[in-house]
Amino acid sequence: MKILANDGISKNGIATLEEAGFEVITTKVAQEQVANYVNKNDISVLLVRSATKVRAAIIDACPGLKIIGRGGVGMDNIDVEYAKSKGIQVINTPASSSESVAELVFAHLLTGVRFLHDSNRNMPLEGDTNFNGLKKAYANGIELRGKTLGIIGMGRIGKAAAKIAIGLGMKVIYSDTDVPTKDIKVSFFDGQSISISLSSQSLESLFEESDFISLHVPAQDDYVIGEKELEMMKDGVGIVNCARGGAIDEVALVSALDSGKVSFAGLDVFESEPNPEIAILMNPKISLTPHIGASTEEAQDRIGVELAHQIINLVKKSVVK
Repeated sequence: MKILANDGISKNGIATLEEAGFEVITTKVAQEQVANYVNKNDISVLLVRSATKVRAAIIDACPGLKIIGRGGVGMDNIDVEYAKSKGIQVINTPASSSESVAELVFAHLLTGVRFLHDSNRNMPLEGDTNFNGLKKAYANGIELRGKTLGIIGMGRIGKAAAKIAIGLGMKVIYSDTDVPTKDIKVSFFDGQSISISLSSQSLESLFEESDFISLHVPAQDDYVIGEKELEMMKDGVGIVNCARGGAIDEVALVSALDSGKVSFAGLDVFESEPNPEIAILMNPKISLTPHIGASTEEAQDRIGVELAHQIINLVKKSVVK
């Protein structure tokens, strides 16, 4: 059985599949050529990340496809229900990248409270001529410890973010209508651990109480944070979105940054991805990354191996023939 990992797969993932008798192809095929390549090379399994889109047209054009796999959590680049209606198994790896995304959230938070995103832009330009001026400009940072982090969406990544926040000495609150309570266990290097029980609260109260807000929601039909929601928040709030573009109204966000209502934002995802708006890219109060939340070596290794085991199990169980 042939597998096309069109957006790549880890070496350990390849090794696991090859040991089980699969042929793994890692050729990068252009979006418009995917269907032709799949049919020409008798591909049974198509693995993607976020770059390749697997829509109904590809599904209809590739009757030999048995499995579509997404290396990551979100499945919005795959027509999942349509694929299932055609008898195709659709799999993903929801658990493999949670810690990586959560760490990026805190990279943005720590960057924002200490102005690292702006300092790293200006030090190469002015560090030798305006050192004292820059020192004064970035001297009013704040600490995360003792502050309140509001988490919107208490899934695997939200839970991982909560663990880091608790470890940093932050108060954690969250809002998730599907998760009324959540037990957070923070494990330490020496085998000790602490457990904290949290309860969901309304979005309105979260907006009012949080010093920082982190979004962990799937793709949305409407904004989670728009002008009305921004008005509810504390003055000087920091906002991070490492979930999905379109969860925040970027026009309203820029306005709130300009007015000082929001002190900084950290964005890994964008409304008009992969072509973020210039007003976002050039704003000195926004820390920016190009949708790399799950892109650590450790996460990609776990993703590859998890996909491999899922494929092997499906074949062993004769779900896929």
